[in-house]
Amino acid sequence: MLFIGVDLGTSAVKLLLMDAEGKIQKVVSREYPLYFPNPGWSEQNPEDWYTQTMEGLKELLSDFDKSQVAGISFGGQMHGLVILDDKDKVIRPAILWNDGRTQEECDYLNHVIGKEKLSRYTANISFTGFTAPKILWVKNKEPQNFARIKKIMLPKDYIAYRLTGVHCTDVSDASGMLIFDVKNRCWSKEMLDICGIHEEQLARIYESYETVGTVLPKVAEELGIPAAVKVAAGAGDNAAAAVGTGTVGEGMCNISLGTSGTIFISSEHFGVDEHNALHAFAHADGHYHLMGCMLSAASCNKWWMDEIIGTKDYAAEQKAIEKLGENHVYFLPYLMGERSPHNDPKARGTFIGMTMDTTRADMTQAVLEGVAFALRDSLEVAKSLGIRIERTKICGGGAKSPLWKKIIANVMNLKVDVPAIEEGPALGGAMLAAVACGAYGSVEEAASRLVKTVDTISPDPALAARYEERYQQFKKIYPACRPLFEMI
Repeated sequence: MLFIGVDLGTSAVKLLLMDAEGKIQKVVSREYPLYFPNPGWSEQNPEDWYTQTMEGLKELLSDFDKSQVAGISFGGQMHGLVILDDKDKVIRPAILWNDGRTQEECDYLNHVIGKEKLSRYTANISFTGFTAPKILWVKNKEPQNFARIKKIMLPKDYIAYRLTGVHCTDVSDASGMLIFDVKNRCWSKEMLDICGIHEEQLARIYESYETVGTVLPKVAEELGIPAAVKVAAGAGDNAAAAVGTGTVGEGMCNISLGTSGTIFISSEHFGVDEHNALHAFAHADGHYHLMGCMLSAASCNKWWMDEIIGTKDYAAEQKAIEKLGENHVYFLPYLMGERSPHNDPKARGTFIGMTMDTTRADMTQAVLEGVAFALRDSLEVAKSLGIRIERTKICGGGAKSPLWKKIIANVMNLKVDVPAIEEGPALGGAMLAAVACGAYGSVEEAASRLVKTVDTISPDPALAARYEERYQQFKKIYPACRPLFEMI
């Protein structure tokens, strides 16, 4: 049997073909445009997603026995708003996760409805990227479009609908809409009333590994695959990537050092921190997860290297760093504001502690450490809920740096495991498809059998102790600077 994972990203769709033993047979990628019709807006045409997905599937399967395809599932960009009319036609371009037009609606939700109510209804508070404020924006700014809404969908779910004819979503992706009761895994009636919508306008909810249907006959014919191919609900990109790194079950952790940075902690139990510093979402394994998201992670290092010191040789710059845990320079990595745990769009990147003997290497080291310290902030929130973590997986472009992995291990005081394969949400999607088809009994079983570790970086007790002292200093800097950020 062959299983397909579809990662519907912001710039491209990535498609992965995996066999039942977990071996990746082929990966293809197809790009599509991103539109910025006004400052701070970000949109895409859902038809572009479907067209490129279908063309990508044809390319993916071109050299294989198509009769062996058994299942398809997804990872996908979260929070995007897709609205369909009574003929199932897209009403307007999709408003994406990174669209910033909804500040007014967010302020209404957080300050008029109130964060306490939002947390009680959905386990989260409002961010501009979430779906509920986008629904309110359409209601307020495009009432003629709002009146036409028959179905409200998320990006990957539009692809599932085009493949199967079923209006569906999964619990992990729905968690990021701010209209989903995460604890009880159902739509929140209170939030539907606040947004002025009805449950009939929303998709049916599935667990990520559940089958929503089979491919439509016309899709099967166009792709040359069996009509019995199952389509599983899939997951939001972070949850799907967590499946692909084996971050499922109680107390498992994954750190992603991408453009943005995330710390993803899976748990068998529902939990919310009192300040909603972390996102509390349903997980693709049937349980729950907490996630801290920092807006600038590896992008901080790229900014420092490319724009400030003017080099592309990142490895050479890091070779000059010798004395870990002894740096007196600190860096707040808030170049785009910050989400977790501070939720402060006005926060800014900040160096502090330089002296006349501060070197270029000290500054570079401070950038790497600042990202690690900021991730530690979110880890501390999770620990305050009683979640016990001893090790973490790591992925993303920044994880290619041996030095950065060593810093992460010692700042977090965790063992850091490096997965053998890093294909992100596409791999997680293929694994969910395999579970839906019965190749594995559960997501946990699939992860334990398919995800392998090629390296582990263990913290050094003496270095971890030095970093503990540094972290206690670091965490005092943001509160001291916050009034300045408000002012500037």
